[in-house]
Amino acid sequence: MARFGTITLVGDAGEVSTLTTSLAEIASSNATLRAFLHGLPGVDRVGADQRAAMLGTRSIKTTAKAQAIDLAISMVDLTTLEGADTPGKVRAMCAKAVRPDPGDPSVPRVAAVCVYPDLVAEAVRALGRSGVRVASVATAFPSGRSSLAVKVEDTALAVEAGADEIDMVIDRGAFLSGDYRKIFEEIVAIKAACARSDSAGKGDAHLKVILETGELATYDNVRRASWLAMLAGADFIKTSTGKVSPAATLPVTLVMLEAVRDFRAQTGRMVGVKPAGGIRTTKDAIKYLVLVNETAGPDWLDPDWFRLGASSVLNDLLMQRQKMATGRYAGPDYFTLD
Repeated sequence: MARFGTITLVGDAGEVSTLTTSLAEIASSNATLRAFLHGLPGVDRVGADQRAAMLGTRSIKTTAKAQAIDLAISMVDLTTLEGADTPGKVRAMCAKAVRPDPGDPSVPRVAAVCVYPDLVAEAVRALGRSGVRVASVATAFPSGRSSLAVKVEDTALAVEAGADEIDMVIDRGAFLSGDYRKIFEEIVAIKAACARSDSAGKGDAHLKVILETGELATYDNVRRASWLAMLAGADFIKTSTGKVSPAATLPVTLVMLEAVRDFRAQTGRMVGVKPAGGIRTTKDAIKYLVLVNETAGPDWLDPDWFRLGASSVLNDLLMQRQKMATGRYAGPDYFTLD
């Protein structure tokens, strides 16, 4: 596809983002959105599976492995999204986010903690000026089935409480029925709700759009949903809520990484990627780092552009890090459970 001049989309919800002229026109109706999204190149499922499997066999040793472990730790979003969450549990998670291994101050802090909107203020207080960001799920998580007014209010409350990032979930029913304009407009509205009213405080919250790829059925749909989210202004695209199986997989993440790479080539705008769910071991985490480097490129090997939504992987990363430093594994109860 050819490059086009730039234009800023402005609507009732306020400024959305800078896109190309052609893409702005494409987003003008459901018919034009459908024509564009279904005109994207199809995904070779066999090829994607084979390439992801091949990249997953790459071996990283010694110094490179140690660097990869620290990078992976710095990309983790520690998450608690249970009905039984308490302020005390959130404070404990925040302490671990800042000092993953209290006995080793050289361990990097994680990227963010993710909590429900009503616990954002607690996380903000606990993290202080540590540099760990506070993310919050909103928009009727995890189903995405509610009115737009409720979704916007949910988002606004989290932002006003101090959230640095909002993880919204798309309405998969609308997507699968072809109502792309509805999803586009919802993302635009949530992006607008990420603006902070207090200009003297923090900047606007970043928007991570959860596709719930396990319910999208095909890699072609994953590619279409990725582009739809980016067209509407997403700062990140995220695989999963962690509540649906399958969650993140290497081939699905490969398709999303190709999408953000191609989107930047067409628009000049960089969008992050977050696989979430099912990443449990250091070996898993390193496979994703290799995938990022080989697909999107080294620019994405940064917590600002790639995250791991995998709380359970942190302890394994810490155990592997200690093994490399001391020659012995810590016991499974050495690190706090998340």
